Amino acid sequence: MCARQWALPTLDHGARSSPTPPHSGSQGPSAWVMRWCARLAPGSEVLDLACGSGRHSRVLAALGCRVDAVDVDAARAADLDGIPGVQFRALDLERGPWPFQAQRYDAVVVANYLYRPMLPLLAQALRDGGILVYETFAAGNERFGRPSNPAFLLAPFELAACFAPLLHVLAFEDGVVQRPAPARVQRLCAVRTESTRLERLLLPESR
Repeated sequence: MCARQWALPTLDHGARSSPTPPHSGSQGPSAWVMRWCARLAPGSEVLDLACGSGRHSRVLAALGCRVDAVDVDAARAADLDGIPGVQFRALDLERGPWPFQAQRYDAVVVANYLYRPMLPLLAQALRDGGILVYETFAAGNERFGRPSNPAFLLAPFELAACFAPLLHVLAFEDGVVQRPAPARVQRLCAVRTESTRLERLLLPESR
């Protein structure tokens, strides 16, 4: 098995998905996603769920990652056609069995998508040393626009509460962002690792 772990150094070497805002197709990659994924080693295997137009898949492939880009909209395949390192799969994650039961990734990326029954399965999809990078809308976003349905908005601290028992949470934020448009979001990065390794984990330096 290829065990290319995230470059986190050690001292010893149901609701339906959240509606996508109208402007999201022209967005560049999320700064939160790139903060953590920019350090993935070349050859890392990444699962980009609800990839949309592929804004993260493209950048990750350019970094040398091998990306499984997944979206319910089969037409998204045209956005990613011919990009080396990206394999697009048209899948409805909210119907049928979880399609990644036997697969493990170095990173799982989710942005602007929420399907609560899937959340625990994301932790299972990580190999040891793999990271989950998640960012989506939270309660309070209704004052800014879509999505405003509570079914599509995270409750206070929900993302951290869900993953803290399953993974080691490296960072969690819950608040308002101004770019690319004002929104209330939660975002999390967590790593799958044994507790015995935590005392040797070195966090990335702040820039």
